[in-house]
Amino acid sequence: MLKPFGSVTVLNGHIHQVVQKVEGNVAFHTAMATAFPQPAPGAAPNPGPMVVPAGKLESVLGVTKVKVVRGHNHLAIVDTTLAETV
Repeated sequence: MLKPFGSVTVLNGHIHQVVQKVEGNVAFHTAMATAFPQPAPGAAPNPGPMVVPAGKLESVLGVTKVKVVRGHNHLAIVDTTLAETV
C-alpha cells in the first residue's frame, strides 16, 4: 500500500516506548510515554511497565512534538521529558 510513495513517515503514540526504525522507504517514530513507560526492546528481563523511583518518573515520561513546514520534505520530531518542561 505504501510502496508507491518515495518516503513515508509513520507516527505512533500508544506503545509507551520511544522506537525509531526504518524499513525501506518507511520511517517509524513513536512518541514518548505519558504513562506506564516501557523499557527499550530487549533491555529488560520481561515485558511490562518499568519500575521507576518517584523522583525519576518525570525523566522517563514526556511529550513529542512534530513540526511540519508546507513545501518541505523533512519533519522535525522533538522528544521532551516532563522534567525538561517544568
